Amino acid sequence: MAKLESSLKNMVMSLAIISFGASAILGGVYVLTKKPIEDAAELKKTNAIKEVLPQNNNMKIGEAVEITLDSYSEKFIVYPAFENDKLIAAAVETFDNNGYGGQIKSMVGFDAGGNIVNYAILAMSETPGLGEKVTSWFKTKRNNQDIRGKKPSEESFKVSKDGGEIDAITASTITSRAFLASVKTAYNVFMEYQKQQNK
Repeated sequence: MAKLESSLKNMVMSLAIISFGASAILGGVYVLTKKPIEDAAELKKTNAIKEVLPQNNNMKIGEAVEITLDSYSEKFIVYPAFENDKLIAAAVETFDNNGYGGQIKSMVGFDAGGNIVNYAILAMSETPGLGEKVTSWFKTKRNNQDIRGKKPSEESFKVSKDGGEIDAITASTITSRAFLASVKTAYNVFMEYQKQQNK
Protein backbone atom coordinates (compact mmCIF):
# COMPACT_ATOMS: atom_id res chain seq x y z
CA MET A 1 0.00 0.00 0.00
CA ALA A 2 1.35 3.41 -0.96
CA LYS A 3 2.27 5.74 1.85
CA LEU A 4 0.09 8.87 2.03
CA GLU A 5 1.81 12.18 1.58
CA SER A 6 2.16 14.07 4.88
CA SER A 7 -0.18 16.98 4.25
CA LEU A 8 -2.82 18.77 6.28
CA LYS A 9 -5.58 17.33 4.09
CA ASN A 10 -4.34 13.74 4.53
CA MET A 11 -3.85 14.19 8.31
CA VAL A 12 -7.40 15.56 8.71
CA MET A 13 -8.78 12.71 6.59
CA SER A 14 -6.86 10.11 8.65
CA LEU A 15 -8.06 11.62 11.93
CA ALA A 16 -11.64 11.70 10.63
CA ILE A 17 -11.49 7.99 9.66
CA ILE A 18 -9.97 7.03 13.04
CA SER A 19 -12.56 9.13 14.92
CA PHE A 20 -15.43 7.62 12.94
CA GLY A 21 -14.11 4.11 13.57
CA ALA A 22 -13.68 4.76 17.31
CA SER A 23 -17.19 6.27 17.52
CA ALA A 24 -18.68 3.26 15.75
CA ILE A 25 -16.93 0.88 18.17
CA LEU A 26 -18.04 2.88 21.22
CA GLY A 27 -21.60 3.04 19.89
CA GLY A 28 -21.60 -0.72 19.36
CA VAL A 29 -20.28 -1.38 22.87
CA TYR A 30 -22.95 0.95 24.31
CA VAL A 31 -25.73 -0.89 22.46
CA LEU A 32 -24.38 -4.27 23.60
CA THR A 33 -23.97 -3.28 27.26
CA LYS A 34 -27.00 -0.99 27.75
CA LYS A 35 -29.55 -3.77 28.38
CA PRO A 36 -27.35 -5.85 30.75
CA ILE A 37 -26.54 -2.70 32.77
CA GLU A 38 -30.24 -1.77 32.99
CA ASP A 39 -31.13 -5.36 33.97
CA ALA A 40 -28.45 -5.37 36.69
CA ALA A 41 -29.74 -2.05 38.09
CA GLU A 42 -33.32 -3.36 38.09
CA LEU A 43 -32.26 -6.56 39.87
CA LYS A 44 -30.36 -4.50 42.45
CA LYS A 45 -33.48 -2.42 43.04
CA THR A 46 -35.70 -5.52 43.39
CA ASN A 47 -33.28 -7.08 45.88
CA ALA A 48 -33.09 -3.80 47.81
CA ILE A 49 -36.89 -3.68 48.15
CA LYS A 50 -36.89 -7.20 49.62
CA GLU A 51 -33.98 -6.34 51.92
CA VAL A 52 -35.56 -3.24 53.45
CA LEU A 53 -39.08 -4.58 54.01
CA PRO A 54 -40.09 -6.77 56.97
CA GLN A 55 -39.69 -10.51 56.48
CA ASN A 56 -43.29 -11.60 56.01
CA ASN A 57 -44.37 -14.51 53.79
CA ASN A 58 -47.94 -13.17 53.53
CA MET A 59 -46.83 -9.74 52.35
CA LYS A 60 -47.49 -8.64 48.78
CA ILE A 61 -45.71 -5.70 47.18
CA GLY A 62 -48.12 -3.41 45.35
CA GLU A 63 -47.60 -1.23 42.30
CA ALA A 64 -44.97 1.48 42.51
CA VAL A 65 -46.36 4.95 43.23
CA GLU A 66 -44.65 8.21 42.26
CA ILE A 67 -44.68 10.92 44.92
CA THR A 68 -43.63 14.55 44.53
CA LEU A 69 -42.52 16.74 47.42
CA ASP A 70 -42.81 20.53 47.17
CA SER A 71 -39.10 21.19 47.64
CA TYR A 72 -37.95 18.71 44.94
CA SER A 73 -38.34 18.70 41.17
CA GLU A 74 -37.61 14.95 41.00
CA LYS A 75 -40.19 12.29 41.78
CA PHE A 76 -39.69 9.68 44.47
CA ILE A 77 -40.96 6.12 44.20
CA VAL A 78 -42.83 4.24 46.91
CA TYR A 79 -43.22 0.46 46.81
CA PRO A 80 -46.09 -0.30 49.22
CA ALA A 81 -46.40 -3.70 50.89
CA PHE A 82 -49.74 -5.16 51.94
CA GLU A 83 -51.05 -8.03 53.99
CA ASN A 84 -54.74 -8.82 53.38
CA ASP A 85 -55.09 -5.46 51.57
CA LYS A 86 -53.78 -3.58 54.61
CA LEU A 87 -50.64 -1.45 54.28
CA ILE A 88 -48.01 -2.91 56.58
CA ALA A 89 -44.83 -1.35 55.18
CA ALA A 90 -43.26 0.44 52.24
CA ALA A 91 -39.90 0.78 50.55
CA VAL A 92 -39.01 4.29 49.41
CA GLU A 93 -36.43 5.06 46.74
CA THR A 94 -34.65 8.23 47.85
CA PHE A 95 -31.49 10.26 47.33
CA ASP A 96 -29.42 13.21 48.48
CA ASN A 97 -27.04 15.14 46.22
CA ASN A 98 -24.71 16.39 48.96
CA GLY A 99 -22.51 13.34 49.54
CA TYR A 100 -18.75 13.77 49.44
CA GLY A 101 -18.74 12.12 45.99
CA GLY A 102 -22.09 13.53 44.84
CA GLN A 103 -25.45 11.78 44.90
CA ILE A 104 -26.20 8.95 47.32
CA LYS A 105 -29.20 6.92 46.18
CA SER A 106 -30.80 4.48 48.58
CA MET A 107 -33.87 2.40 49.38
CA VAL A 108 -35.36 2.83 52.86
CA GLY A 109 -38.01 0.57 54.34
CA PHE A 110 -40.63 1.73 56.85
CA ASP A 111 -43.29 -0.12 58.80
CA ALA A 112 -46.84 1.29 58.76
CA GLY A 113 -46.04 3.50 61.75
CA GLY A 114 -43.09 5.16 60.01
CA ASN A 115 -40.33 3.33 61.88
CA ILE A 116 -37.26 2.41 59.81
CA VAL A 117 -37.07 -1.31 59.05
CA ASN A 118 -33.83 -1.30 57.07
CA TYR A 119 -32.01 0.42 54.23
CA ALA A 120 -29.89 -0.47 51.20
CA ILE A 121 -27.59 1.69 49.09
CA LEU A 122 -28.48 1.69 45.37
CA ALA A 123 -25.72 3.96 44.02
CA MET A 124 -22.98 6.24 45.30
CA SER A 125 -19.49 7.53 44.53
CA GLU A 126 -18.18 7.92 48.05
CA THR A 127 -14.53 7.46 49.04
CA PRO A 128 -13.51 3.76 49.12
CA GLY A 129 -12.79 2.60 52.66
CA LEU A 130 -14.41 5.66 54.24
CA GLY A 131 -17.68 6.99 52.85
CA GLU A 132 -18.59 3.65 51.30
CA LYS A 133 -19.01 2.31 54.85
CA VAL A 134 -22.49 3.85 54.64
CA THR A 135 -23.66 0.50 53.23
CA SER A 136 -23.52 -1.05 56.71
CA TRP A 137 -22.56 1.66 59.24
CA PHE A 138 -26.10 2.77 60.12
CA LYS A 139 -27.33 -0.78 60.69
CA THR A 140 -24.54 -1.78 63.06
CA LYS A 141 -25.59 -2.28 66.68
CA ARG A 142 -22.77 -0.30 68.23
CA ASN A 143 -22.86 2.99 70.13
CA ASN A 144 -25.42 5.27 68.41
CA GLN A 145 -25.01 4.09 64.81
CA ASP A 146 -28.08 1.90 64.19
CA ILE A 147 -31.03 3.80 62.71
CA ARG A 148 -33.28 0.74 62.39
CA GLY A 149 -36.39 0.96 64.56
CA LYS A 150 -36.13 4.76 64.72
CA LYS A 151 -38.78 7.19 63.55
CA PRO A 152 -37.26 10.24 61.81
CA SER A 153 -40.03 12.56 63.04
CA GLU A 154 -39.25 11.80 66.69
CA GLU A 155 -35.52 12.64 66.59
CA SER A 156 -33.41 15.33 64.97
CA PHE A 157 -31.88 12.66 62.74
CA LYS A 158 -28.57 14.49 62.64
CA VAL A 159 -25.04 13.38 63.38
CA SER A 160 -23.72 14.05 66.91
CA LYS A 161 -21.23 16.60 65.49
CA ASP A 162 -24.25 18.71 64.49
CA GLY A 163 -25.95 18.29 67.86
CA GLY A 164 -27.87 15.17 66.84
CA GLU A 165 -28.05 11.68 68.31
CA ILE A 166 -26.49 9.51 65.58
CA ASP A 167 -22.79 8.66 65.31
CA ALA A 168 -21.34 9.66 61.94
CA ILE A 169 -19.08 7.37 59.96
CA THR A 170 -15.52 7.94 61.16
CA ALA A 171 -13.86 10.57 58.93
CA SER A 172 -16.96 10.74 56.72
CA THR A 173 -19.26 13.33 58.27
CA ILE A 174 -20.33 14.73 54.88
CA THR A 175 -21.40 11.29 53.67
CA SER A 176 -23.23 10.66 56.95
CA ARG A 177 -25.10 13.96 56.75
CA ALA A 178 -26.17 13.32 53.17
CA PHE A 179 -27.33 9.78 53.88
CA LEU A 180 -29.34 10.78 56.97
CA ALA A 181 -30.89 13.65 54.99
CA SER A 182 -31.96 11.14 52.33
CA VAL A 183 -33.57 8.96 55.01
CA LYS A 184 -35.51 11.95 56.38
CA THR A 185 -36.64 12.72 52.84
CA ALA A 186 -37.76 9.11 52.42
CA TYR A 187 -39.80 9.42 55.62
CA ASN A 188 -41.47 12.60 54.32
CA VAL A 189 -42.24 10.80 51.05
CA PHE A 190 -43.80 7.90 52.95
CA MET A 191 -45.92 10.29 55.04
CA GLU A 192 -47.07 12.03 51.84
CA TYR A 193 -47.93 8.64 50.33
CA GLN A 194 -50.06 7.72 53.37
CA LYS A 195 -51.74 11.14 53.29
CA GLN A 196 -52.67 10.68 49.62
CA GLN A 197 -53.97 7.15 50.24
CA ASN A 198 -56.18 8.34 53.09
CA LYS A 199 -57.93 11.04 51.04
